[in-house]
Amino acid sequence: MRIALIGVGMIGGSLMAAWRQAGVVTAATGYDTDPKALAVAGERGLIDRGATSVAQAVADAELVVVATPVGSMVEVFQQLAPALPRDALLTDVGSTKGDVLDHARAALGAAFSRFVPAHPIAGKELPGVEHADAQLFAGKRVVLTPTAETSADALAKVEGLFARTGARVERMDAAEHDRIFAAVSHLPHLLSFALMAAIGSEPGGERKLAYGGAGFRDFTRIAASSPVMWRDICVANRAALGEELRGYRALLDSLQRAVDDGDAATLQQTFELAARLRRRWAAPADAQ
Repeated sequence: MRIALIGVGMIGGSLMAAWRQAGVVTAATGYDTDPKALAVAGERGLIDRGATSVAQAVADAELVVVATPVGSMVEVFQQLAPALPRDALLTDVGSTKGDVLDHARAALGAAFSRFVPAHPIAGKELPGVEHADAQLFAGKRVVLTPTAETSADALAKVEGLFARTGARVERMDAAEHDRIFAAVSHLPHLLSFALMAAIGSEPGGERKLAYGGAGFRDFTRIAASSPVMWRDICVANRAALGEELRGYRALLDSLQRAVDDGDAATLQQTFELAARLRRRWAAPADAQ
């Protein structure tokens, strides 16, 4: 299959590596605003050639994968629409889906029926195609959020392609997707960024960070993620994320009062609930 990769980063590069390993790719063209990303992808054999524009990249593609930050997808869809081959399939790997669907519907016209939005629930905290990994999706979920307008044939083909990476593919409504991932992905990233920024910018922050142990390292690992990508995700999913953040702040206010008052009972009650939920949630994964 001839594939055009728009946005040559860690996720897109990992997809190309997985599909090459599975024998899916016959030719791959990449486009990225960073020439170094194209060079690294070429050196690693992830793409066969780099393009100088989105339109050039998609001109002979059978499948187009949009792997840019979600904030730039509106422009990408506008640029690729006039050059898209008549039967080409499209997908994306964005962490938000409602806004991506809106942008695609507005730009693609009749080709919108061949667009199958996707969100691989896999990643690393370090961005960049140099961190691409062919095994990134193995055993992980990929969520597809088709609409009533999505072609059944296109959906089946894209579903099959993601399955070839070793992923477990499932379908979900886009609005439900954005509500769920506001809670379990977008909010944790925002909190990790916030904690790292708060401590690091305090007087004596560097000294405090020098004593951070395993727990602090675990909590702040995702703060090393791409700031641009996560800025765009937070803005794109701001309604659902804002709701989750308000609920979290209410709990923090309760904990603030408990700390200020020395209210051990409230602290213990909250901690016991959290510990019980965390152990129950982690048990199936730990057993694998």
